[in-house]
Amino acid sequence: MAMQARRHMPALLAFFSLAFATALVAYESAHGGVQSHHLLDRPDLPAISNWFGLIVLPLLGWLLGIRLRNHLTSSTRFGLPAGIRAGLACSLLYGTAMATSFVLGISTVTSGLFFGLFLLAVVLPIYRIECIFGFVVGMAFAFGAVLPALVAAVFAAISALLHVIFRATMSAMRPRRQARPNDASRQVH
Repeated sequence: MAMQARRHMPALLAFFSLAFATALVAYESAHGGVQSHHLLDRPDLPAISNWFGLIVLPLLGWLLGIRLRNHLTSSTRFGLPAGIRAGLACSLLYGTAMATSFVLGISTVTSGLFFGLFLLAVVLPIYRIECIFGFVVGMAFAFGAVLPALVAAVFAAISALLHVIFRATMSAMRPRRQARPNDASRQVH
């Protein structure tokens, strides 16, 4: 990938994310008005308008663009490193499956996928921006961008905390290397 394109990656992803968010809001506006979603699906809690997706999605796109800019090399397939590509694709599919099951009223699948996020947070580094971005984009058609971003932030925090604790534990369990005596002390007089 050319250096010029790499430098503009955050702005490009923010632009395309804004275009996607604009398309979602325009579709909703043309079909009965822009939706708002209550926190925890409870009417007594505040509602968040899908208009806020015009801020959230470009911000997430910008952050993903920064990560991509820092990890892109000319040898990567499709311009994306394999780990980032896998995280983005899998989280996009996961978010889409969760939102689709909710829209279709298949609550057992929706609940299973939601609670599956706890397991994924333990096993995988879902705190990475490509996972957050893919999840939010996948769910945006059903919930807008803000609620999925809040859910992703909670699970990302859990994942990051668990991974930091795991790394610290593994580091503490590693045997320490013995200090080697200086070569000068081994000289024969």
